[in-house]
Amino acid sequence: MKRPYGIRMRSVLVLAALALLSACNMDTGPSSEEAAQEKARLLALAVSPPMRWEHKSGSDEWTAATLAALEREGVTMLSNVPHDIGTYCPNYAELTKVERKAFWAGFMSALAKHESTYNPMAAGGGGRWLGLMQIAPGTWRSYGCSGHITDGADNMACAVRIMSKQVGRDNAVARDGSGGWRGVARDWGPMRSAAKRADIAAWTSSQSYCTAKTES
Repeated sequence: MKRPYGIRMRSVLVLAALALLSACNMDTGPSSEEAAQEKARLLALAVSPPMRWEHKSGSDEWTAATLAALEREGVTMLSNVPHDIGTYCPNYAELTKVERKAFWAGFMSALAKHESTYNPMAAGGGGRWLGLMQIAPGTWRSYGCSGHITDGADNMACAVRIMSKQVGRDNAVARDGSGGWRGVARDWGPMRSAAKRADIAAWTSSQSYCTAKTES
């Protein structure tokens, strides 16, 4: 069976990282080997992190746009440790910037499953919400988003802009303990559903960067 393009691309990148690792390890000791392995892991994660939509056509472009937008727009979100982040990534406080970007990109891909079932042309509420992340045209305009709302990459870039503001303001993914919905849940309905939150959290918290144990 032919593997989806996204999976094949990540495999190529991982192999390239391993080739780099092998070249670096020819004349090094154990500590250098471990450092090289970590560099190779982060290199692969930075370019092509695990995404829940990677079986879908066009998903490589969505992933690239999401990562680029996180680099541009996500400074506050990537710097802070949200109050309720442990539900979604128990190890988040210990993550590097590369790993935090991978987390948020993966989180958004998991949320998109519930918003649009990965259909960039999806129109909910009779056209009130559009695209992969079901963004209202009025919200798109108010945030100054560019491109086309039904273009998957453009839609994800806009979603990062919105999410970065809300998570940065509330320092929460969905709840901060003060009552009411916060962070991502302000704009995205699936985050107000206990079952959908649990599904998203189960996927994100199972990723290697969220379960890795740090050395004491």
